[in-house]
Amino acid sequence: MKIIIAPDSFKESMTASEAAQAIYAGFKPIFPTATYELIPLADGGEGFVDTILNTVPGKIYTYQVMGPRKQSVTAKLAVIEAGKIALLETAAASGLQLCNGIKDPLTATSYGTGELLKHALDLGVEHIILGLGGSATNDGGAGLLQALGAKFYDRSHYELPLGGIHLQALEKIDISALDPRLQTTKITLASDVASPFIGPNGASVVFGPQKGASPNAVLQLEQALTNFSQVIKATCGQDIATTPGAGAAGGIGGALLAFTNATLTSGVELAIALTDLEQKATAADILLTGEGSLDSQTKLGKTPLGVLRAVRSVSPDCTVIGLAGKVEAVAELYQLGFDAVFSCTPGVINLERALRSGSKHLTQTANEIAHLLQKFV
Repeated sequence: MKIIIAPDSFKESMTASEAAQAIYAGFKPIFPTATYELIPLADGGEGFVDTILNTVPGKIYTYQVMGPRKQSVTAKLAVIEAGKIALLETAAASGLQLCNGIKDPLTATSYGTGELLKHALDLGVEHIILGLGGSATNDGGAGLLQALGAKFYDRSHYELPLGGIHLQALEKIDISALDPRLQTTKITLASDVASPFIGPNGASVVFGPQKGASPNAVLQLEQALTNFSQVIKATCGQDIATTPGAGAAGGIGGALLAFTNATLTSGVELAIALTDLEQKATAADILLTGEGSLDSQTKLGKTPLGVLRAVRSVSPDCTVIGLAGKVEAVAELYQLGFDAVFSCTPGVINLERALRSGSKHLTQTANEIAHLLQKFV
């Protein structure tokens, strides 16, 4: 029997690799002679670089950059394909996990991601792949552009401080010193988010609350990014307000789509291609996938759905099982093609305990599933 284990991370609880190992630990005692392929994945968020490096050889570089709260953080990037391609992720420099529990999307900055991007350019790569996801920021990528040479001014020609809230006062963007290599280097943005820059489905309204924004803060950020999008249009002629994917990573997607030659692609599809998932999943009998939550957002291009479709394309009879800390919209999940979905959270426990004990609970749930499957194979 061939078993594929290909989860995403369980945010704030386990990396994708840790989740894969936890599922394996539950299945191995019940099916000791099965062939296992552990292929942890990420759709652009935290762990995206590590996911690719699990199967693709590369070199890691670490740098000190500015974190989302303007503190110094250590962030890494990887270079693959004989130095031609750099892999980065916004979460490494501007991620929620770097906030130490203090979330403030009004002032959080993407400046560090811009610094990381500059370091990649300094390495002389031909292609930069940037994973968009897991950011603590809602500054529309303004901080990123500032790190790369852009200047932001208010109507009194004072330079704006870092942070999305200050974009309400933005009057002019000076891109004369913006790093010219951004126009000659291929840039691919990997994301699972199709949200536009602004609007009811945009960066501020949909993702602001997840980053700590109160209802009033969401309104302020929406006004700030609306003004930012208007100034961007006046500066370079690009209208990113309703562009799908422009709202990714608090609007970083929009900034790069407007001021560079960047293109947007599905993060999970890119990860699947780079890790050769389809080839490894040929003739698979069971697929175990999942992430922190399986719900109505899964159908929008999250990792579990991408994995399901990729594996079914080469193994149409494969049994597909989803695992998550939280499971909602079960009927929708079955319509997507899952054969079964399971929550690994036992009973009524608080979130802190659930996150802390996630690996143990995931292993236990996987073991219970394996016991059940043993009756039918």
